[in-house]
Amino acid sequence: MTSNRKPAPDNYQPKEFSFTKENLELAKKELNKYPENRKASAVIPLLDLAQRQNSNWLPIAAINYIADFLGMPRIKAYEVATFYTMYNLSPVGENIIQICTTTPCALRGSKEIADLCKKRLNIDFGETSEDKKFTLLEVECLGACVNAPVVWIGDEYYEDLSKESMDSIIDQLKKGEIKVSPGSQIGRNGSMPSGQRSSLIDKGN
Repeated sequence: MTSNRKPAPDNYQPKEFSFTKENLELAKKELNKYPENRKASAVIPLLDLAQRQNSNWLPIAAINYIADFLGMPRIKAYEVATFYTMYNLSPVGENIIQICTTTPCALRGSKEIADLCKKRLNIDFGETSEDKKFTLLEVECLGACVNAPVVWIGDEYYEDLSKESMDSIIDQLKKGEIKVSPGSQIGRNGSMPSGQRSSLIDKGN
């Protein structure tokens, strides 16, 4: 893993943070899911909500705000934010490309996918492009091993990738949108075989 689990330097840190009116309503709605004496359990979704509001990264002011909102010690919220790598503690690019490099994806070509991204974006793992459009991260297993190699962009998985399909996705991101659908890029449905069915082929199955 190459994620930096330290907060951004002070010059990046805003002095204050608070939810927008819309996000405050979402936070209250989320809080209603938890028993009165277990409100602190909402820390994970509320940190995520704060991160989405703040250009996909969590400043210390946002972590403190969530802790105060939930009535929990600030250090407890800080521990959660620094433990889970889904929280970005420093400013990131508009598009966060997370590449799984653990064994199944590595065997299916994730290194080639990573090398392509590094070359096309002119950045390494843990870095953000000069135009602030891309951040490239190396991540552990994303739980979609059967469709390796897998890349996580935004809230979506792109699976069964090749250098060609990843190259096309980068082109689309540079133009401001992804036109291809998430999921398998070779037309697989879920975890079905990549070729023809070899079992359960009797009529009715």
